[in-house]
This record gives sequence, C-alpha cells and structure tokens, in this order.
Amino acid sequence: MSAAGQGADKEGLLHIYCGDGKGKTTAALGLALRAAGSGMRVHIVQFLKGAPTSELVSLCRIPEISLERCDRNYGFTFSMSQKDKAELTACHNRMLKHAAFLAQSGQIDLLILDEFNAAYGGGYLDREAAKELVLNRPEGLELVLTGREPDPVFTEAADYISCIEAVRHPYQKGISARKGIEF
Repeated sequence: MSAAGQGADKEGLLHIYCGDGKGKTTAALGLALRAAGSGMRVHIVQFLKGAPTSELVSLCRIPEISLERCDRNYGFTFSMSQKDKAELTACHNRMLKHAAFLAQSGQIDLLILDEFNAAYGGGYLDREAAKELVLNRPEGLELVLTGREPDPVFTEAADYISCIEAVRHPYQKGISARKGIEF
C-alpha cells in the first residue's frame, strides 16, 4: 500500500541526519522500520559503504524495504586508488539513477540516501543529478539524507535537520567497533 493510503503527508518532506556523532544511519533505519510497519515502500541507497553490517540481515527480512549498495567494499576514500574512486563513483551514479527512477515512477514512498552528504561533498556521485533528485523530488516522496556536513543547498531546502553531536564515544577509550552495536 502506498504512503497516501497510510496517511503520510502527500507533499513528502526532506530529512537530514548530520553531525559528527554515532547514529545518523541508525536514525534513518529507524524511520525505515516505522514506515515499513505502516505499509510504506522504502528504498535505501548506501553510498561509501560496502562492508557487511548486521542491519543488512534484518533489512532483507522486511518485504517493504529494498536496499542497494555497491557490490564491493572500496574502503575509505583516502586509501583508494584513482581507479577505485572512478569505479565507486560509477557505482554511485548507477544507484542514484535507479533511485531516481523508483521515485519518479511512484514505486517507493520513502527514499533514504545513506552517507549521501559525504558522497556529494567528496564528488563521488553526479552532483547535478543528485541535486535534481533531492530538490525536485516527486510530490509525496519522503526523502532522508545522512552523513556529516550537508551542503547548504540541501539544508536550506530541508524540513527536518537533526544534528547528532559526538559528546563521548568508546573509541576514545580504545574500544573498537562492536558487531551488533556499531556494525
């Protein structure tokens, strides 16, 4: 059932989860879970992520949620070769184009572009196509952007901005990322 059938606002709003704290993706996935529970169709695109994470197992079990990411883990951008960066950008552009198709064709009600801000800011996707999708999204499409340092063009257009601040993190005590908590 579509968002309109479930009482979602027809206008569709733009959400941004940003900041240097842990939990931006987690917040977006919480919204995906809520939306799927109400019958909304959710599509998640993960930019700059390719390593296996525990949430992927859960998300694959929910029929209202689809997820797209590159088929390879490229690692951190600072350690990528120029060839890797070119391949990553090409993958991101394919995913962005597919997400735009799903949105324009009305096949989804909520679109989450995870780590969009970093991919956009770093030039790892077609910035014009990205702006077109975000700023001219179809009526009724709820859209979420995550990642640090969103571009002002998007913050000016946003309906929600949640900035997650890092006050304390176990990494500061030498505690590594833990399965099921950080990944």
